[in-house]
Amino acid sequence: SWIFLCKRMYSVPRLYHFYPLHICLLGIGRLVVGQNGILSTPAVSCIIRKIKAAGGIILTASHSPGGPGGEFGVKFEVANGGPAPDMVSEKIYQISKTLEEYAICPDLRVDLSRLGRQEFDLENKFKPFRVEIVDSVEIYLNLLRSIFDFNAIRNLLTGPNQIKIRIDAMNGVMGPYVRRILCDELGAPANSAINCIPLEDFGGQPPDPNLTYATALLEAMKGGEYGFGAAFDADGDRYMILGQNGFFVNASDSLAIIAANLSCIPYFCQMVAKVMKVPVYETPAGWRYFSNLMDSGRCSLCGEESFGTGSDHLREKDGLWAVLVWLSIIAARKQSVEEIVRDHWAKFGRHYYCRFDYEALEPRTAYFIMRDLEALITDKSFSHQQFAVGNNIYSVERTDSFEYIDPVDGTVTKRQ
Repeated sequence: SWIFLCKRMYSVPRLYHFYPLHICLLGIGRLVVGQNGILSTPAVSCIIRKIKAAGGIILTASHSPGGPGGEFGVKFEVANGGPAPDMVSEKIYQISKTLEEYAICPDLRVDLSRLGRQEFDLENKFKPFRVEIVDSVEIYLNLLRSIFDFNAIRNLLTGPNQIKIRIDAMNGVMGPYVRRILCDELGAPANSAINCIPLEDFGGQPPDPNLTYATALLEAMKGGEYGFGAAFDADGDRYMILGQNGFFVNASDSLAIIAANLSCIPYFCQMVAKVMKVPVYETPAGWRYFSNLMDSGRCSLCGEESFGTGSDHLREKDGLWAVLVWLSIIAARKQSVEEIVRDHWAKFGRHYYCRFDYEALEPRTAYFIMRDLEALITDKSFSHQQFAVGNNIYSVERTDSFEYIDPVDGTVTKRQ
């Protein structure tokens, strides 16, 4: 069986007329699809693991511009629910070069709105081809119930000292999850959730949960009416946290604060024996590197600076999981977002980082940028070089062109 997710900038019905038969011709007899063609990426990982599927196909432009003139975006998930490792992607590529023909079935029609199984007799096939439409939220919600103390979160959102929240789904696939889990299950008022209708063009605004694009949420939070705010990206694997008056929590602080408060989440009380005394791994960009560590039992919590955070409950980053972690911490500590962050800074110190995004560069320009940057940071004379900024003198302590040796299988990834 295979999971299939369509989430970005494509005509869902037209795509589904074609893809099921392609997969069947590769020997797949059962296709599992989210209702109305919508699943969050964490839900895909969850369902793959739950039903022991062979893998999953996600249609997504991810961070890249989508649509016919942009990134078509086909992502393959393996049986553990995580992104395909490099060796699997390379094997798929090599096989693709030997294909001689493929067939389509233009008359195949699947009602994506109807839950349940639909079977089709395909030409020259002795077994029926089954398409199963599943509830997009239910299996994932059941997993979250086993991780968090939903009663504590519900009391935070509905009790006498309730916190008022504002959640922006940014017209991506997260709308059904926000309404079903945060509103229906945990009691947040319906008007807490905004932009919850999934749209192909996301309402004309890039669905990126950051201060540049989540402006509607930021303005609402600046008014002081809400104590907690969050935004999700198009497929629900990334998030942003805001406190009252628009207090911004950067991605690295969010990960560190979660790590420092694992005792607030029942799942980690069971999984982590000695909080704050656990191994730390630095990997290249890409969740597939975390998956290997998790499968071997080496890693339970992980994150990246583009607002992706997750744990070994799945093999993908999970934005809603991270929001529920934050609500659990607030419920346990009885402090505001800002108080929690400032306490963290006082105890552990503060780190700063800077990220520059260069999008849609001409390839020749991009090549010279990377060539010159690597030459600079690998030059031994650059280390310990000093720079004056105002009245302060800063010294370069260390630079590197990161190389990763996987502690599980020994795979080496260079020039990161």
